[in-house]
Amino acid sequence: MSKLRASAREALADVLRDGITIAVGGFGLCGIPSDLIEVVRDSGVTGLTVVSNNMGVDGKGLGLLLESKQVEKVIASYVGGNSLFAQQYLDKTLDVEFVPQGTLAERLRAGGAGIAAFYTRTGVGTPVAEGKPHAEFDGRTYVQERGIVADVALVHAHTADRAGNLTYRASARNFNPIVATCGRVTAVEVEHLADDHLDPERIVTPGIYVDRLVVATQRTKDIEKRTVRPRATV
Repeated sequence: MSKLRASAREALADVLRDGITIAVGGFGLCGIPSDLIEVVRDSGVTGLTVVSNNMGVDGKGLGLLLESKQVEKVIASYVGGNSLFAQQYLDKTLDVEFVPQGTLAERLRAGGAGIAAFYTRTGVGTPVAEGKPHAEFDGRTYVQERGIVADVALVHAHTADRAGNLTYRASARNFNPIVATCGRVTAVEVEHLADDHLDPERIVTPGIYVDRLVVATQRTKDIEKRTVRPRATV
């Protein structure tokens, strides 16, 4: 059965419903699945739990789902540049679970690998560890963290073949490969669809993890924060 869908809307048509958990690849605005995020917004589903490194910025990326008030809980590493995210958290209209960035990555990877939980030293003695099981290993205290399995995973890749094998470009690789593994249904938007199978030595995400594949809409890629100096004039 072909994994290729005609549009992002078709790719998610039968999997979106109220109250589901959605894991989303990307870091800020880098490597985010913009088409798929917009489909989630347009679907009108509510009560979502979103797992992502952060929630984009105001009016872009996952910030769109905050504006439409479709998100009930966020599991993320930091607020980032999204003032609405910060405001909803402070107003207690949004449930937020902050997770150290490396721990979040490992929780996603563990979920994709079928690992229910693991122990880490990160967060021990801080609010991150409150209410969680602890254990001693080699004389050091560790805290237990649960693996994350999402109902739907949304991923952005640079190149794919029709079997769903994926490669990523530069820093857009970020969280996308681990998010791709942890979804019960994984939908991928890809910039370039190869005519032939990708070189096995270059594949980052094997197609076995991918359920739906769609060619991304061409768009200008947003830059979250410019830090360049003005161009010198002669």
